[in-house]
Amino acid sequence: MFTENDILRALRDCYDPALPCNIVDLGLVRAISVAPDPEAPGAGIPGVPQKHRIRVEFTLTSPTDEAAAQVTAQIRNRLAGLEEAGDTEVVMVTEPAWSPLQMTLAGRRALGLDGNPNLVQIR
Repeated sequence: MFTENDILRALRDCYDPALPCNIVDLGLVRAISVAPDPEAPGAGIPGVPQKHRIRVEFTLTSPTDEAAAQVTAQIRNRLAGLEEAGDTEVVMVTEPAWSPLQMTLAGRRALGLDGNPNLVQIR
């Protein structure tokens, strides 16, 4: 079964243009929807993997047209490499704005924000 977790795992290979951390651990992925695509080529043929329609909503740390284009291309390219991925819609949202509070522990570690007493701790 192809799930949101499969997509999140794949999106860990996509990076924010402004910070050296993936978009999942930065907390930039706002929403993911996954639904079987009964109209995809090969649908219903035994042995052919079920394709899925995917929608990913994301935000950016520094929303610019160039950054949006880069992240959108990364997401599309990464998901195109998944056997179960079919039609993919990628949408940038600007509200609510990104905050460092949305980062995961792994994201804070990647940026050196966890465990360093000289930096403000984000909790």
